[in-house]
Amino acid sequence: MAQLKDKIIDLIGYPMNLGADKYGPELGPAALRTAGIKSNLRQCGYNVIDNGDITVHGKIEDENTNPKMKHHENVILSSTSLAERVEDSLLKNRFPLVLGGDHSMALGTIAGVSSYCKNNGKHLGVVWIDAHADMNTDETTPSGNIHGMPFAASLGFGNNILTGIYGFSNKIKSENCSLIGIRDVDDGEQALINKLNFPTYTMEQVKREGITKVTKKMLNKLVENVDFLHVSFDIDSIDPKLAPGVGTTVPNGFNEDEINILMKMIAETGLVKSLEITEINPILDINNISSEFAVKTSAFLMR
Repeated sequence: MAQLKDKIIDLIGYPMNLGADKYGPELGPAALRTAGIKSNLRQCGYNVIDNGDITVHGKIEDENTNPKMKHHENVILSSTSLAERVEDSLLKNRFPLVLGGDHSMALGTIAGVSSYCKNNGKHLGVVWIDAHADMNTDETTPSGNIHGMPFAASLGFGNNILTGIYGFSNKIKSENCSLIGIRDVDDGEQALINKLNFPTYTMEQVKREGITKVTKKMLNKLVENVDFLHVSFDIDSIDPKLAPGVGTTVPNGFNEDEINILMKMIAETGLVKSLEITEINPILDINNISSEFAVKTSAFLMR
């Protein structure tokens, strides 16, 4: 990763909770900073600049105009600001590392990355590390919470209010993406996954085949077609015994060895150019151990 170490890492905080419609994720950026993400990356040899937080518009108490896409006006407004900041970072030849915030943040992060790639002849791939598929639409969602929709929207599926963020759709191609760690999928999400023949790697598969074999299979497929990888890292992919501070815990997640091997193997492709860390909820955490685990784990991706 020597080439990456020549770049400046831009830390961009995104204190968003509207996509989850609950308090706590908005405190994630501060918790990650408290856990030492800046100093940890500097110890790994990086030049790190903390750019502070994006201004998030609206609050949970605001009236929902569409119960199938809660707070969508303010999610879109805030996500557009995030997209602009991410794209600007890439245009400066920097590495944007976005600190979240609920997973609706991926609407903005991926929009900014995708815009940069489209305008600079890059072929974008996405590795989505998550217990959930986040591939609901406004028609399939059981909750109306947008943090369950960003992957589908980035692929161009769902309401055009979400798919068209930042002025274009779709942001990514299904054949250039992978979803790993899933173990809690809604029926509508599974139907879309089946329709697309989408590359998914479940925790059941990881436990059965081993993380090295599964990751190698995933990356062999990806690196054939892309020259830019964005990693969307949801902390609920980790087993809740190790990272309890998330809004929606699901048992039997990645253990420490598995997630570290996964991150190392992704890093070894040399294609990782952006990262987001999502869904830390310090209100539900114990002595900030989830943020500390996330910081330590993310460092393996950056080595």
